[in-house]
Amino acid sequence: MVGRGRKLSTRIVTGQLVILAITSAIGFVLLAYAQKAQLDRDYEQRALAIARTAAADPQIQGAMEYGGGGDIVQTLSDRIKTDSLASYVVVIDLAGVRHSHPIPELIGKPVEETPPDGRSSVRIDHGATGTSANGKAPLRGPTGALVGEVSVGIAERDVLGQLRRELSTFGLYLGSALAVGLIVSYVLARRLKRTTFGLELEEIAGLLQDREAMLHGIREGVLAFDPQGRITVVNDEARRLLGLGTALGARLDQLLPDGRLRRALDGSLTGVDLTVLTDSHCLAVNRMPVALRGRELGAVVTVRDRTELVGLLRELDSVRGLTDALRAQQHEFANRLHTLAGLLELGEHEAALEYAVELGSSEPALTESIRTLIANPLMVGLIVAKTAVAAERGVRVLLDEGSRLGEQPGHLRRLLTIVGNLLDNAVEAAGEQGVVRLSLVERPDAVTLRVADSGPGVPADARESIFEDGWSTRPERGTARRGLGLALVHRLVQRHGGTVTVSEGPGAVFTVTLPLPDDDPAPLGSVFTVVPDVLTGAGL
Repeated sequence: MVGRGRKLSTRIVTGQLVILAITSAIGFVLLAYAQKAQLDRDYEQRALAIARTAAADPQIQGAMEYGGGGDIVQTLSDRIKTDSLASYVVVIDLAGVRHSHPIPELIGKPVEETPPDGRSSVRIDHGATGTSANGKAPLRGPTGALVGEVSVGIAERDVLGQLRRELSTFGLYLGSALAVGLIVSYVLARRLKRTTFGLELEEIAGLLQDREAMLHGIREGVLAFDPQGRITVVNDEARRLLGLGTALGARLDQLLPDGRLRRALDGSLTGVDLTVLTDSHCLAVNRMPVALRGRELGAVVTVRDRTELVGLLRELDSVRGLTDALRAQQHEFANRLHTLAGLLELGEHEAALEYAVELGSSEPALTESIRTLIANPLMVGLIVAKTAVAAERGVRVLLDEGSRLGEQPGHLRRLLTIVGNLLDNAVEAAGEQGVVRLSLVERPDAVTLRVADSGPGVPADARESIFEDGWSTRPERGTARRGLGLALVHRLVQRHGGTVTVSEGPGAVFTVTLPLPDDDPAPLGSVFTVVPDVLTGAGL
């Protein structure tokens, strides 16, 4: 490729020099033509002035009107021609016959042009003496009668000589302008070189191709912001995860509502792997300021979709919790077997039988007590499971006697998610020897859920932020991410027109109300678009 391998500064200087040279040459030619035309007009007027001077000479006037002047007209014409440096001064009578001419052989012969008409005129004449700037003035006798005309010409070589003298000055100006343009081009090239960090054109094009391939080939969302907060780069994955359309050149406050997501993207929230929950994804957001040589260039934000990963981690943590509960139950079951074996060995058969019957009836009694209040089997299973896990942690879960839930209540899937998350949070908040109270009431116009615990409650200054993604007062437990459970509940309730409130301590009370009828029923086995199913398996 032509020019490949040459430095950017050399290309710019060479290109500018060629452009300046071409434009200067074109300008010089146009100026020469314009100046030539102007000089022709000036010399034509000068010739006309000489002709009028000659026509005003009394001797020429008398000789032409009365005759008998002999060679006086030729003599006077030669004198005027010499004094004025004209090429010729020709006097013509009304018949078009020459009475003076620089070529003696043409005196007394008629001219080829039309006879005098009494009007002045100028033109470029291509006569016997060569090309000249010509001016003609009418000649009148002493009585005022028209007796002929005077034609004066100034040789074209005089015009061209004057043009060359003027163009040499113009050429000097153009040369100076060309030199200045060359210097400016060099300075501009150096500045562009610094602006592009010393990269050549092929390197810039290669970087652009690599950037496009990288941005649209990775499975992470990438956004870049300039120092004013405008989006300068956004890839397809970022548009998908954040729901952005044509975002280039726009600010975040023009694209996203105020919330944790926008604050994480614009840098208001600081930290590594900030967890942000959207309607469809659980995201990890990182923002890194960019500076080069002490100059602030903006920031780069990466967005990773952690929906499946967080779901797997929560499921793993749930399995670990279940394993711990089973291990505790196995230990308790072994103790019961040892007790039963001891009674049999001592011969206390009736006592052993009563002990076995008591053990066998305790669990079904709990299930039946819940069934009398909650008709839906899925909700019963969830409450029984959460009660068993809480019991292993030394926490009692009590179902309010006023609870009533039908066999097919509205918002069933959402209620399962909300109850599970709120019970898990309440069990952890209550701690050992604590108590958690659950109330579920289905009315014709709404379903009301209330979960209360005996823990310390929610700090007064945290009531506004408790439902934000990532908010938690407890450290990480196992592999599960803290601070998502309440955010899931809040989004789920608000998405379907409900309300969720929390009271101050001691002992937090969460109250959730979902309106009926359910305008968006989700059959069992379906996947919510508002909250990914993988995030609703275990509370945080």
